[in-house]
Amino acid sequence: LERQLLMQNQMRERQTAMQIAWTREFLKYFGTFFGLAAVGLTAGAIKKKNPGVLLPIVPLSFIFAYQYDMGYGTLLQRIKGEAENILDTQSTLLQLPKGPLTYEDLEKIRKSQSKFFIEK
Repeated sequence: LERQLLMQNQMRERQTAMQIAWTREFLKYFGTFFGLAAVGLTAGAIKKKNPGVLLPIVPLSFIFAYQYDMGYGTLLQRIKGEAENILDTQSTLLQLPKGPLTYEDLEKIRKSQSKFFIEK
């Protein structure tokens, strides 16, 4: 059991590391896109003398800030803290509808879905 718990924790850590690495890689591409878009939209706003051209920068900046916080900031720590708070103070939100599955429930489902099961 201890080996299984260690293995599950290792898998969780590796998946989290992959998620952070993916976010950091995505941030490189999105940061380049955001920079080019900001320069282009600013040039367009100056050329047309219309500040409304800059409006797309607002949602793009929120996406950029989120990705940066996920890859290099404290977003994961804040998510972990909120998850711990939910576990400690709002555990009723985590209950499954109709309660936890039991062996009997699974057997009923298996038998109802089986084409070859003949009940005596």
